Amino acid sequence: MSDPVSNAAAGVAHSLSPVDLFLQADTVVKTVMVLLVLASAWGWAVILDKEIRLKVLNSRASRLINSIQKELPLSHLAVDFAQTSPSDPLVQVYKAAADEYTRSADLIATEAQRDAVQERVHRAANLASASALGHLQSRLGSLATIGAVSPFVGLFGTVWGIMTSFQGIAASNNTSLAVVAPGIAEALFATALGLVAAIPAVVFYNRIGTDISNYAKKVSSFIGVFEIELSRQLSKKGERNGLRVA
Repeated sequence: MSDPVSNAAAGVAHSLSPVDLFLQADTVVKTVMVLLVLASAWGWAVILDKEIRLKVLNSRASRLINSIQKELPLSHLAVDFAQTSPSDPLVQVYKAAADEYTRSADLIATEAQRDAVQERVHRAANLASASALGHLQSRLGSLATIGAVSPFVGLFGTVWGIMTSFQGIAASNNTSLAVVAPGIAEALFATALGLVAAIPAVVFYNRIGTDISNYAKKVSSFIGVFEIELSRQLSKKGERNGLRVA
């Protein structure tokens, strides 16, 4: 003969599975849960995109900076950059600097003019760097939003779920575990989903922000070594029009 207490406990245990908690929740709590799951999915999509992209960009930046430091002719870099994605920040910086030099190629007859050309190249490279790094930071703010808002959205679902549970207790006039546990569990499940969405978002927001800052230093290093090699080649006697960039 089955034990009524055991049967009730089994029913409660069954109702506490994540799927059952979602199905048994009311419309408001279900909406909160769906929003949190979508926020978590979007957060992970941004995290994976940024992590993979930064890994590729860092590897490429190290290689290109090493190429310049080996005192290769800057014309050699044009070939390397032609084989690189146009969305790469270093490609955009190089293209801006090379284009500015090309437009100023006829203005390097005197030392003062050469200095002016180098200054314009420097400004063009920095402007391109700021634009490219700003694009790299796009969607990063969504991680901060998810990390800041998700716990409160989950808490709202929890409060709503507990209020609904209390209303059910009052209506049934029964405070047994079988009546109370499912509603409370649904409410707490919303809080758990909020934390699941928020914690990775906060952790990777800080990590990716640091990685972007480190990459920005590599871009600055690239601009620096590029300008040094530019100055060196402009100063070489016998060079036709100074630097050849293509």
